[in-house]
Amino acid sequence: MTEERQTQLADIVYDIIGAAMEVHSEYGFGISEGVYEEALCIELGDYGYEKLKAVETILPEHRAQLYNYLRLTKKPIGILLNFGRSLRAEKYIYDPETNEIDFFNVKSSRQQYDFDE
Repeated sequence: MTEERQTQLADIVYDIIGAAMEVHSEYGFGISEGVYEEALCIELGDYGYEKLKAVETILPEHRAQLYNYLRLTKKPIGILLNFGRSLRAEKYIYDPETNEIDFFNVKSSRQQYDFDE
């Protein structure tokens, strides 16, 4: 994957996590995952993104499910978000050439600070 493509994907990740941060700052901690899901869907819709599923806690089976989704759909990135006391984001990249999935740690061209891993 080229450096330019990685930066493009990092910009998308930046938008999505930014939208999640907006939702988290608006609603705070401790409401139902359905409320977070609906609010994030609205926020992401403003950016033109879709496909969202909400759960209370990220478990290993959620990572496995995300890996399977990435492999089946050939989508390049996947993000798991947890709206706990602080927003936590796990970012993954899929390489269709090797069929491998790994953490995605490329900085966005718009990123001014590091998000918590």
